[in-house]
Amino acid sequence: MQCKALRDSAREIQSFDVAYFMASVDTLEENTAFAEEHQAGFPILSDPEKRMTKDYGVLMAAGFARRWTYYIDVDGTILKIDKETKPATAGRDLTRTMEELGFPRI
Repeated sequence: MQCKALRDSAREIQSFDVAYFMASVDTLEENTAFAEEHQAGFPILSDPEKRMTKDYGVLMAAGFARRWTYYIDVDGTILKIDKETKPATAGRDLTRTMEELGFPRI
């Protein structure tokens, strides 16, 4: 559902000068198949060793990653962490928050 929400909001998201992606603890092969099945127009990063998910504090005891959204500026500063990401509205929420944070537009 989150992938679909981001896919469906691609035009609005891409009006900002940003790079965006999803991350998953699944393998590259699983993520590639998932991206193709759901027609994701953005990268899905694979973290099967769970290094990144541990580093960002999103790895749950069950081995899955929490659905948090990190807003990081061009200098690498984390401006906001949305710990209440809603899969169904993730695309609209992303664009609204980028606007609020003053992310530049193309």
